[in-house]
Amino acid sequence: MDADELQRIRAARLAELQAQHGGGGPGGGSGGRGAAAGGANGAGGADQREQEATARHAMLSQVLDASARDRLRRIAIVKPDRARAIEDMVLGMARRGQIRQRVTEQELVGLLSDIAGKEEEEAASSGKGKITFQRRRDSFDEDWD
Repeated sequence: MDADELQRIRAARLAELQAQHGGGGPGGGSGGRGAAAGGANGAGGADQREQEATARHAMLSQVLDASARDRLRRIAIVKPDRARAIEDMVLGMARRGQIRQRVTEQELVGLLSDIAGKEEEEAASSGKGKITFQRRRDSFDEDWD
């Protein structure tokens, strides 16, 4: 049923976009037509990005259950880059066929832990986030041992 609804939504959105493009070209005169052509190129890129985002959201809604989607939305509010990394990971796993059922919130938390662990390892290997103190040793330090 979700797939049918998704197809209906996509068809309605496609019709809406086609109506916008079809209505913008012939409506204006020669001066307006040049502006519409320039705007169509910019709008075409925006429309394509919007369609990709819609398709991405649709795939995520098929792969994640409701609680996992909600948690991912909350993560995206705080850390959009981490949420994007999780989305990429989940979608990649779905494309490779590694996901057999919907991802639950607990499984999503596990993915978060994996990503956090990788980020900590990268930070440790690059030296970022680690503070070391080197005390100066004087000749007097040996006497106090």
